[in-house]
Amino acid sequence: MAEITQSQFAANLKKYYTFYTGGFVSFVILVGILEQLGVPNKILGYIFLFATIALYAGIGFMSKTAEVGEYYVAGRRVPALFNGMATGADWMSAASFIGMAGTLYLSGYDGLAFVLGWTGGYCLVAILLAPYLRKFGQFTIPDFLGARFGGHLPRFIGVIAAIVCSFTYVIAQIYGVGIITSRFTGLEFQVGVFVGLAGILVCSFLGGMKAVTWTQVAQYIILIVAYMIPVVWLSVKHTGIPIPQISAYTSALPKVTALEAEFNDKATPKGAKEESVRAIFRDRAAAATAKLAGLAKDGPAFLAAEKQKLTDKVAALKAEAAPDAKAIEAAEKAVKDFPVDAAAAKTAWTAESKVGARAAPTKRHAEAFGVGGKTPEEIEKNRSKAKKNFLALIMCLMIGTAALPHILMRYYTTPSVKEARQSVFWGLFFIFLLYFTAPALAILVKYEVYSNLVGSSFASLPAWVSNWATVDKTLMNIADINKDGIVQLAEIVIGGDLIVLATPEIAGLPYVISGLVAAGGLAAALSTADGLLLTIANAMSHDLYYKMIDPNASTVRRIAVSKGLLLVVALTAAYVTSLKPGNILFLVGAAFSLAASGFFPALVAGVFWKRANYVGAVLGMSLGLGVCAYYMYLTYPFFGVNAPLWWDINPISAGTFGIPAGFLGIIIGSLISPAPSKEIQDLVDHVRYPNLEGDMDTKGV
Repeated sequence: MAEITQSQFAANLKKYYTFYTGGFVSFVILVGILEQLGVPNKILGYIFLFATIALYAGIGFMSKTAEVGEYYVAGRRVPALFNGMATGADWMSAASFIGMAGTLYLSGYDGLAFVLGWTGGYCLVAILLAPYLRKFGQFTIPDFLGARFGGHLPRFIGVIAAIVCSFTYVIAQIYGVGIITSRFTGLEFQVGVFVGLAGILVCSFLGGMKAVTWTQVAQYIILIVAYMIPVVWLSVKHTGIPIPQISAYTSALPKVTALEAEFNDKATPKGAKEESVRAIFRDRAAAATAKLAGLAKDGPAFLAAEKQKLTDKVAALKAEAAPDAKAIEAAEKAVKDFPVDAAAAKTAWTAESKVGARAAPTKRHAEAFGVGGKTPEEIEKNRSKAKKNFLALIMCLMIGTAALPHILMRYYTTPSVKEARQSVFWGLFFIFLLYFTAPALAILVKYEVYSNLVGSSFASLPAWVSNWATVDKTLMNIADINKDGIVQLAEIVIGGDLIVLATPEIAGLPYVISGLVAAGGLAAALSTADGLLLTIANAMSHDLYYKMIDPNASTVRRIAVSKGLLLVVALTAAYVTSLKPGNILFLVGAAFSLAASGFFPALVAGVFWKRANYVGAVLGMSLGLGVCAYYMYLTYPFFGVNAPLWWDINPISAGTFGIPAGFLGIIIGSLISPAPSKEIQDLVDHVRYPNLEGDMDTKGV
């Protein structure tokens, strides 16, 4: 009878979400009609934003619960198909939806490390962890660590690791929410962060994992529809083929490659124009570098002399027989903007010296490890660094995928171990739909920019340029550097975080599609943020408060503590996000390195090595997480230390050092201390082997 009940439950879910999908499509059509009737774009943006948040709030309200099993693991009755969709939404965060195509746009071939790492990681999830953790049961990843290794310390370190990697990850999601909210409502980014936070909290606050799961299924439907429509439209527009995964490579990429060759050839008209802009950037960088050298040598005296030169220039311009008002205005502005002291001058001139990077030739999209250098030896050295970081990033992302607690928690929610395995397949399939499309989107948008924006007149720039520049000038900025009135590629600054969100406007689609894509990006960010905040709150309330501080706490108190902590963590994360600590993709990559270093060695050893014990887990997790965090602190510019890189590895791949340290710690610690008790070794056998102590579908121990 139980099997029939589960089948009926799954059948009802299919019916409900079919109606939901139809209703959402009808809503988009209705908003499109409103646009045709002349409703202002800002009003349409508010409709999309608040209607989707209201929808998620409605699902959260209907899913509210006070039962521990429902709150922490959705009652362990989520069918594999729907758990796969929820996992896809949980996984395809703002980084996947917003940041990945943008990174591929900027980096070309080198950006494929994210695609390979994230998708390949699911093989590790399926083979090494998901089914075994489901058979273990319970509620959280620190639960497994506490039971497997014994004592409170492994559980406590697991809580710290879960908080550190999940908090880093959630900042990226809230950053994405802030960008979307500020662009489509006109609010400032810092205000948009806190407005979007309300949408994040409403689901996880009401019903925990139960509400988050059913909301994430709904969010997946929105985000995949929103992602596909613009890229299919662009594909038809440029190639006449409605399958972008084919047309981008067979038609658009060769055209992009040809244009890149033209931009880099000084003998062509386009190449000559580009070179004129690059020369200006080289001169500006050289001048700034010379000023920094003068400042370092003579300090305040050099600063005063430089300001005097600008003042004399103003006087000379005014003394001319026919004064040029614009030239005088520009010269006076230069005096006004001159740094007030040596510290300000160093900051300003250091930033100016970096514009030399914009003087580099156009990076070829299809070239593997395309790097620059003054000599063949330097080019080869830089290429070696690029290859090394490409492989290091893939490794960190793959292993991090298999260690992220908010993803691994999803496999506690299935009815059985068998469905946990199946849900890994479904999750990978639903993720594949977007990941297979992102590289095509990057190529098609790049061709649109190269063929239509480059070469256009500054007097007739499309509206989307100014719209996005208003949100954040680091994301969108076009300036007429060589004063010829024509847009050159070297004059365009486009941040990767706006590529997907701006695609409908870049392609000239109706505003309703822009609203739809914003709703998709919001769904991606909200779904992942919900799962991450819940992971942090559950780790603190269940593992720290209930398991370690007050084992006699009532169900009501445990859930109340979880909700209180959820609110505190969310507000703290929103505040940190408002400081803009980094771009979305770096923050997410850092979270993966931290998770890989802190969790993966202990989880894998805990499942596959019965000799792994308490001392090994404590030493391994502490070393792994500590080494990874320390390297990021030393080398990531946000912290201001700026220490030399180890082995030329970028801070996003700090797990390159943390993961081996974690394995080394758990091996040494386990071998120098007594083996675990027979009870714990029996637990390992139970988790690893089917039918050893009961049915494969055991729901917990």
